[in-house]
Amino acid sequence: MSGALTVEGVTKVFARTRRTGEVVALDGIDLHVDPGELVCIVGASGCGKSTLLNIAGGLDTATAGAVRVDGERVVGPGPDRGMVFQAYSLYPWKSVADNIAFGLRIARWPAPRRDERVRELLGIMGLTEWAGHRPGQLSGGMRQRVAIARALAPEPDVLLLDEPFGALDAQTKRAMQDFLLQVQSRTATTILMVTHDVAEAVYLSQRVYVFSARPGRVADEVIIPFGPQRGTTVQRDPRFLDLRDEIEDLLHPTRAPV
Repeated sequence: MSGALTVEGVTKVFARTRRTGEVVALDGIDLHVDPGELVCIVGASGCGKSTLLNIAGGLDTATAGAVRVDGERVVGPGPDRGMVFQAYSLYPWKSVADNIAFGLRIARWPAPRRDERVRELLGIMGLTEWAGHRPGQLSGGMRQRVAIARALAPEPDVLLLDEPFGALDAQTKRAMQDFLLQVQSRTATTILMVTHDVAEAVYLSQRVYVFSARPGRVADEVIIPFGPQRGTTVQRDPRFLDLRDEIEDLLHPTRAPV
């Protein structure tokens, strides 16, 4: 199985401006995601989580260090990585099917293979009956399903998710979390996901990386002991509550008495 993602000593420094000096966003980040694994990054706003995801996606460059997929250094965007953002970023004038097929057309997939892949993803995502609809006719959760399907269409080794459910209401968010676990189980795609929601990270992940405040560093790596089958019983498990509290404490350490 392919899809091993490694981050090796990644540092990101934003250049000095007239108003500010140099800003160190990331400082020596080391982490890994094994093939078929779902790993989350949590941290306070401004700790560099999204910056790291952009570097992994080839949308930004590191000042030092490297990101590799299956040993190959990331030097720009590529079909081995798919990205999904909080904003759906769908083409509003295109149908669901055409949005999913967009990257495949750019990559010049033969029409029969492209159509077969779109049908497959429509089925996996539960969107078959909506194939001809436009994004404006869909709910927020359904739009995010389309965005995930489009990212998965070229069969990437790694899926990078940046707060994909952050704009959804609580009920839809929970449904999408379960949906993501089902998709990950069916496709065995390696997933690295950024989230502010600690409970979400514990519920979805095999491991959680906790980032410190700026400059972003790996403060801790938390192993999640639950198996692939998760549901409401997991969130009632005392271990779930303990892990959530442990990560919250790492994010918001108690101030030492004066």
